[in-house]
Amino acid sequence: MTAQESRPDDPLATAETWRRSGRGVALATVIETWGSAPRPVGSHLVIDEEGNFMGSVSGGCVEGAVIAEAAEVIETGKPQTLEFGVADETAWQVGLSCGGRIAVFVERID
Repeated sequence: MTAQESRPDDPLATAETWRRSGRGVALATVIETWGSAPRPVGSHLVIDEEGNFMGSVSGGCVEGAVIAEAAEVIETGKPQTLEFGVADETAWQVGLSCGGRIAVFVERID
Protein backbone atom coordinates (compact mmCIF):
# COMPACT_ATOMS: atom_id res chain seq x y z
CA MET A 1 0.00 0.00 0.00
CA THR A 2 1.42 3.43 -0.94
CA ALA A 3 1.39 6.46 1.31
CA GLN A 4 -1.36 8.03 -0.82
CA GLU A 5 -3.51 4.91 -0.59
CA SER A 6 -3.12 4.73 3.18
CA ARG A 7 -3.84 8.46 3.70
CA PRO A 8 -5.72 9.75 0.63
CA ASP A 9 -6.59 13.07 2.29
CA ASP A 10 -3.02 13.92 3.36
CA PRO A 11 -1.31 16.39 0.98
CA LEU A 12 2.16 15.51 2.32
CA ALA A 13 1.62 11.80 1.67
CA THR A 14 0.32 12.67 -1.80
CA ALA A 15 3.43 14.80 -2.47
CA GLU A 16 5.65 11.88 -1.48
CA THR A 17 3.72 9.43 -3.68
CA TRP A 18 3.71 11.77 -6.68
CA ARG A 19 7.43 12.53 -6.32
CA ARG A 20 8.35 8.85 -6.03
CA SER A 21 6.43 8.17 -9.24
CA GLY A 22 8.65 10.67 -11.06
CA ARG A 23 6.35 13.68 -11.17
CA GLY A 24 7.59 17.23 -10.68
CA VAL A 25 5.96 18.41 -7.44
CA ALA A 26 5.55 21.65 -5.52
CA LEU A 27 4.25 22.11 -2.01
CA ALA A 28 2.42 25.28 -0.97
CA THR A 29 2.14 26.02 2.75
CA VAL A 30 0.24 28.80 4.53
CA ILE A 31 2.96 30.51 6.58
CA GLU A 32 1.09 33.56 7.89
CA THR A 33 -2.46 34.85 8.20
CA TRP A 34 -3.85 38.23 9.23
CA GLY A 35 -7.50 38.92 9.97
CA SER A 36 -10.04 36.59 8.44
CA ALA A 37 -8.44 33.69 6.56
CA PRO A 38 -10.13 30.50 5.32
CA ARG A 39 -7.25 28.14 6.22
CA PRO A 40 -4.90 28.17 9.23
CA VAL A 41 -1.11 28.44 9.22
CA GLY A 42 0.34 25.06 8.27
CA SER A 43 -2.33 24.19 5.68
CA HIS A 44 -0.90 22.52 2.55
CA LEU A 45 -1.64 22.30 -1.16
CA VAL A 46 0.42 19.91 -3.28
CA ILE A 47 0.65 20.50 -7.05
CA ASP A 48 2.23 18.38 -9.78
CA GLU A 49 3.74 19.44 -13.10
CA GLU A 50 0.47 18.67 -14.92
CA GLY A 51 -1.54 21.00 -12.67
CA ASN A 52 -3.13 18.24 -10.58
CA PHE A 53 -3.53 19.32 -6.97
CA MET A 54 -4.67 18.10 -3.57
CA GLY A 55 -5.27 19.94 -0.30
CA SER A 56 -6.07 23.60 0.26
CA VAL A 57 -4.39 26.86 1.23
CA SER A 58 -7.35 29.19 0.86
CA GLY A 59 -10.10 28.52 -1.62
CA GLY A 60 -11.47 30.41 -4.55
CA CYS A 61 -9.09 32.03 -6.96
CA VAL A 62 -6.19 32.16 -4.49
CA GLU A 63 -5.61 28.48 -5.11
CA GLY A 64 -5.70 29.06 -8.86
CA ALA A 65 -2.99 31.70 -8.50
CA VAL A 66 -0.90 29.42 -6.26
CA ILE A 67 -1.23 26.54 -8.74
CA ALA A 68 -0.10 28.81 -11.59
CA GLU A 69 2.95 29.97 -9.61
CA ALA A 70 3.75 26.39 -8.60
CA ALA A 71 4.36 25.51 -12.26
CA GLU A 72 7.22 28.04 -12.34
CA VAL A 73 8.59 26.81 -9.00
CA ILE A 74 8.61 23.22 -10.30
CA GLU A 75 10.43 24.33 -13.46
CA THR A 76 13.03 26.61 -11.86
CA GLY A 77 13.40 25.09 -8.39
CA LYS A 78 13.29 28.63 -6.98
CA PRO A 79 10.87 28.90 -4.01
CA GLN A 80 8.48 31.82 -3.76
CA THR A 81 6.48 33.50 -1.02
CA LEU A 82 3.12 34.74 -2.29
CA GLU A 83 0.92 37.22 -0.44
CA PHE A 84 -2.77 37.80 -1.01
CA GLY A 85 -5.01 40.28 0.74
CA VAL A 86 -7.22 43.32 0.77
CA ALA A 87 -4.27 45.63 0.17
CA ASP A 88 -3.79 44.07 -3.26
CA GLU A 89 -5.86 45.53 -6.07
CA THR A 90 -6.69 41.94 -7.06
CA ALA A 91 -8.05 40.99 -3.62
CA TRP A 92 -11.63 40.65 -4.82
CA GLN A 93 -10.51 38.56 -7.79
CA VAL A 94 -8.63 36.07 -5.61
CA GLY A 95 -11.45 35.66 -3.10
CA LEU A 96 -10.20 37.61 -0.07
CA SER A 97 -12.91 40.26 0.02
CA CYS A 98 -13.62 39.34 3.68
CA GLY A 99 -10.70 41.41 4.94
CA GLY A 100 -8.08 38.71 5.42
CA ARG A 101 -4.55 38.35 4.17
CA ILE A 102 -2.41 35.24 3.78
CA ALA A 103 1.18 34.41 2.90
CA VAL A 104 1.89 31.13 1.12
CA PHE A 105 5.36 29.61 0.67
CA VAL A 106 5.71 27.50 -2.49
CA GLU A 107 8.67 25.13 -2.85
CA ARG A 108 9.68 22.33 -5.19
CA ILE A 109 9.90 18.89 -3.62
CA ASP A 110 13.00 16.99 -4.78
